[in-house]
Amino acid sequence: MGEVTTDPRRRVPRTDAVLADARLRAAAARIGRPAVKAAVVRAQDRVRAGDLDPAAVADAALAALPDTPGGLRPVLNATGVVLHTNLGRAALSEAARAAVADAAGHTDVEMDLDTGRRARRGRTALAALAAAVPGAGGVHVVNNGAAALALTATALAAGREIVLSRGEMVEIGDGFRLPDLLASTGARLREVGTTNRTTVDDYAAAVGPETGFVLRVHPSNFVIRGFTHTPDLAELRGLSVPVVADIGSGLLAPDPLLPGEPDAAGALHAGAALVIASGDKLLGGPQAGLLLGERALVERLRRHPLARALRVDKLTLAALQATLTGPPTPTWQALHADPQALRERTGRLRDTLAAAGVDVDLVASAAVVGGGGAPEQELPSWALALPEAYAAPLRRAAPPVVGRVVHGRLRLDLRCVPVTADAAVVDAVLAVAGG
Repeated sequence: MGEVTTDPRRRVPRTDAVLADARLRAAAARIGRPAVKAAVVRAQDRVRAGDLDPAAVADAALAALPDTPGGLRPVLNATGVVLHTNLGRAALSEAARAAVADAAGHTDVEMDLDTGRRARRGRTALAALAAAVPGAGGVHVVNNGAAALALTATALAAGREIVLSRGEMVEIGDGFRLPDLLASTGARLREVGTTNRTTVDDYAAAVGPETGFVLRVHPSNFVIRGFTHTPDLAELRGLSVPVVADIGSGLLAPDPLLPGEPDAAGALHAGAALVIASGDKLLGGPQAGLLLGERALVERLRRHPLARALRVDKLTLAALQATLTGPPTPTWQALHADPQALRERTGRLRDTLAAAGVDVDLVASAAVVGGGGAPEQELPSWALALPEAYAAPLRRAAPPVVGRVVHGRLRLDLRCVPVTADAAVVDAVLAVAGG
């Protein structure tokens, strides 16, 4: 009588047999066969290690597959932070998403279809940006706000000086320091004023033959109060060099909701020669660096060799144009959401969950702009309050629901959650409550 074999390798199902599973074939069509095969191989390794039953290889492989080919998982932002950097800042509008899908194939991004000849790249998106800020003589787009500033410093001040107030030598997220970026372009920084007070005379005394431009930076994510002074842009009109205003958050025109936030149209009207802004913040569009200002100055930046390395792709151009010309963005809608309507909506979810036995409360909340915009300004809101222990399993839900923990309770603020996703929030909470 032969010896019974216990070698686990004899029990591992063949790769081709597992891949023949209808569910895995469908997944391969969606995300690609290599990713599916890699998941199968990992499951087979678990069988060899004795951690998985051979009959469960297909199930384990399916469970380990990414939700999307790109690996980025759509998330429901219930944090109350409208422009949450860790969650990708601005959510694109349906119009922008459709524009991206249309632009994914071959497009006329650099061709005039009437003549069959080469045309300016992204001309329709640039025209839409120019129309949104009529005071700009010229416009250009690069891949983010830092790129816009780097291009400006390189083209206008490499080997020369940039005059900058000490109170605007800012650091933003992940240790990114603006002075380090400027110095990397070969420009020299000429610091003026003090941390809390800088005057027109400070700027005027520093400007000389070596000055490339004066830079004004909106601090964005902090506020200095008390004995402070910063001259208005209009007060700097008399300087003999360009004044560049980095307004950061991407507000193109004034918004009564954000009275303290600078906007591109206002900065240009006040005398800025060039304005730099981000596309994925208050504008509510894709990541992009917007350059608006005097025509000759913008053209100088556009023609600089570095501009080619910083140019945006066709998908960004399409999303930007749709954002500028389309309906109100999710960012605008979240910022201007009516608190009473939020209370009623959140109350309905609370009632549904409470009826199912969930430990849930309806609480007043304070949402914020985020993304470095309008620091200290709060947006009155309402949230579901749940046990703190719900936070982690909700982040692992499908789709993930991300809230924030306040005073030992998890708050889910629906301000940034589409109304169409309310049922998904309820289902996720019920699944966690049910263990």
